[in-house]
Amino acid sequence: MTTSTRGADKVPAVLVLEDGRIFRGRAYGAVGETFGEAVFSTGMTGYQETLTDPSYHRQVVVMTAPHVGNTGVNDEDAESKRIWVSGYVVRDPARVPSNWRSRRTLDEELAAQGVVGISGVDTRALTRHLRERGAMRVGIFSGNALPDEGTMLAEVRQAPEMQGADLSAEVATKEAYVVPAQGEKKFTVAAVDLGIKGMTPYRMAERGIEVHVLPATATVDDVYAVNPDGVFFSNGPGDPATADHPVSVMRGVLERGTPLFGICFGNQILGRALGFGTFKLKYGHRGINQPVQDRTTGKVEVTAHNHGFAVDAPLDKVCDTPFGRAEVSHVCLNDNVVEGLQLLDKPAFSVQYHPEAAAGPHDAAYLFDRFVKLMEGQRA
Repeated sequence: MTTSTRGADKVPAVLVLEDGRIFRGRAYGAVGETFGEAVFSTGMTGYQETLTDPSYHRQVVVMTAPHVGNTGVNDEDAESKRIWVSGYVVRDPARVPSNWRSRRTLDEELAAQGVVGISGVDTRALTRHLRERGAMRVGIFSGNALPDEGTMLAEVRQAPEMQGADLSAEVATKEAYVVPAQGEKKFTVAAVDLGIKGMTPYRMAERGIEVHVLPATATVDDVYAVNPDGVFFSNGPGDPATADHPVSVMRGVLERGTPLFGICFGNQILGRALGFGTFKLKYGHRGINQPVQDRTTGKVEVTAHNHGFAVDAPLDKVCDTPFGRAEVSHVCLNDNVVEGLQLLDKPAFSVQYHPEAAAGPHDAAYLFDRFVKLMEGQRA
């Protein structure tokens, strides 16, 4: 990625998809070139949380909401210490942000962090194209001396694909750290960071949990060195088929019978640990308005998602696994994709979506309480 920032909004920009489709607009954020997987997010708010979600590493995010940047950028809502998206695509950026917590414009923040974007694009047409053709590699090029279309397309097609990408260690913490419990400490949880969002340990801390966040390279011995009451596996980027190390660690946790909770990438890791396969979705689920049914209660929740892969498990039966019986606990009502798993003979469950949902909705916050109940039951 190469970037500069001066006068970006007056600089021409081009978005090139790997199938040859081209969209033209203006530079937004940094000027230069960037590559990644083109995906779309349907959230109408929460763009700051989206940009700083490590699960978006190496992805170029297309915002389906037409107006982006209205509330600017603040110093409180980031989910990590930096923006992780490879590129950003919007139709109509806000001219002037309006929010009492705003400290700077979204354009300024993108430029400051070297994130190449494009505005003035027909994001409706681009989203329809990705829905029909599927997520694919993309490049954004901006500057007053752009390469010819053939050169840009060739560069896009040389970029690495998401399938087969092992990325969690690139975004995870390098050193363990502790998020203390709020109020009285009730439990200790070892959280394996595969791309964890800042709100996740906060949601556990609210419930009296001291969270030890461990690197993605943590071993089973590292996990149990903190004497955990429960173990958590986080969200994260990349292809779960490459995540052999986290799968091995999770199997070690399952063998010991410690209460276990996983979200997003952690759900896919649990699927693999139980012997199920994973596969790449055509265009994935991204946004904060995905309907999911909790099959254990029958309740339908509106949920926050960010995943391009899913677990391949049967929806209509209980399965025997090396760790006892397992079943699909949650399912997406749009396309019947597996959205959660649970073991019936051990205290372990996972969901594919994001119950911490800092930008909302909060329908699934009860899952942290379910994790607490598992730890209470184990202690009793």
